[in-house]
Amino acid sequence: MTERAEFIAKSFKDVQSRIATAATAAGRNLADITLIAVTKTYPASDVEILRDLGQANFGENRTEEGAEKSLVVPGIWHFQGQVQSRKLREIAAWADVIHSLDQASHIEKLDRICAEMDKKMKVFIQLSLDGAPDRGGVLEEGLLELAQIVASSQNLQLLGLMCVPPVEYEHQAAFAEIEQIHQRFIANFPLANSLSAGMSSDFEIAIAHGATHLRVGSEILGSRTYHP
Repeated sequence: MTERAEFIAKSFKDVQSRIATAATAAGRNLADITLIAVTKTYPASDVEILRDLGQANFGENRTEEGAEKSLVVPGIWHFQGQVQSRKLREIAAWADVIHSLDQASHIEKLDRICAEMDKKMKVFIQLSLDGAPDRGGVLEEGLLELAQIVASSQNLQLLGLMCVPPVEYEHQAAFAEIEQIHQRFIANFPLANSLSAGMSSDFEIAIAHGATHLRVGSEILGSRTYHP
């Protein structure tokens, strides 16, 4: 085993252990929590190492990287960057799940593209806590309209909500608010009960507040270096 493979194996095992400990502390079933290894800027060789360790879910923020790595490494591929209309067809070509839908026009266009590709896709609607446009997402009052559009589509399955808390928010308070919004949301859409929340710096807090999908990169793969 190479030095890089040893590092990744150790970090991956440590993150898995921390997830299990946090799930137990929260009284949750570990099987209800999906770890997504965020591989943006890391080489495909790192993804292959993770795949050999049994990891199946991988996340990318950049369309080009996702397209390239998904050809090399089979798995369940998640797109979690901000969606651009002109990139939707490219994303749909490789991604199995999109975490960041926040516009009606994007949902409708994605449904049409999936129909043309004869493909079904799972999606999350991105929640914004503060309405800041640079991070994407919609405020709570806009969630139900978008959820209804997904529910009315032919090719999209709504998994639930995704949220990236603003950096200036205190972690516990942010995730408590996300949890409350999620609970109100699933009162209207009970089957869309997944919550994509929690990253390297806060996934244990996210688990305590009901997160089902964790997006973890640097805690597994180390400090991020850009690979063009």
